[in-house]
Amino acid sequence: MVIKTESDVTPAVVAAMQQTSDPRTREILVALVKHLHAFVREVRLTEAEFRDATAILNEIGQLQTDSHNEFVLMSGSLGVSSLVCLLNNGDKGQTETSQSLLGPFWRLNSPRVENGGTIIRSDTPGTPLFVHARVVDREGKPIVGAEVDVWHASPVGLYENQDPDQAEMNLRGKFLTDADGRFWFRTVKMVGYPIPVDGVVGRMLKAQGRHPYRPAHLHALIFRQGYKTLISQVFDPSDPHIASDVQFGVTAALTGDFVRHDEPHPTDRDIEGEWYSLDYTYVMEPGEAVLPRPPIK
Repeated sequence: MVIKTESDVTPAVVAAMQQTSDPRTREILVALVKHLHAFVREVRLTEAEFRDATAILNEIGQLQTDSHNEFVLMSGSLGVSSLVCLLNNGDKGQTETSQSLLGPFWRLNSPRVENGGTIIRSDTPGTPLFVHARVVDREGKPIVGAEVDVWHASPVGLYENQDPDQAEMNLRGKFLTDADGRFWFRTVKMVGYPIPVDGVVGRMLKAQGRHPYRPAHLHALIFRQGYKTLISQVFDPSDPHIASDVQFGVTAALTGDFVRHDEPHPTDRDIEGEWYSLDYTYVMEPGEAVLPRPPIK
């Protein structure tokens, strides 16, 4: 098709996309072209702005390293990650779900830890936290033998791959649920933290006048054949940024109860002063057990 005016462009491109053999790929490409062209028309994108946009996309790709994923960071900061998650879980967005964002810091091959053990692997000052969790299906029945991968930031707001002062795989561990679907471990209470702001995402947040903080949270990835892999985050409601997560990941179902205790711990007599406990139930949906692609190594 010979293009005569701007109004000819979209039909020509849509016609080319319609030649895609795979139906789902065709559906996505046709919709992408229609919405993308409509966006360009709505904002009347200038040539200079278009060149800036392509440079930004190139920069985002170049910022990818073994320990950083700028595209995942940008997807969360635009709310896309959260939207995709909620549209695909909880009866397609109709009910609450334990599913959440993977985030940019999950790693494969976390060390196996026995229930009741600790995921602290280096000197990590912080308030002790004891996590007791249960994994169940939609009917509340325990899921036995599920692999539970947990990870979280340190009390200084850094994941171990970001911090040379932490040991390899510090504050990461993999557990197996017992006959009651339970797993439990000791760690230190996490804090909220700013996402990396030295790249494209940081410039965007600055231009929007937004803060870069995520509220304190515990990550979990739960794998069991017969169930959709559960990726979850449990947030501390006392965090000052609980209502303004820069990654738009906080939902009511993902808010945990981090309880402070001032009495001596019943079993760990080495604890002096306050400590916290977290009890939480993860609900898995039936589906295919597939591990996501790790955003970092």
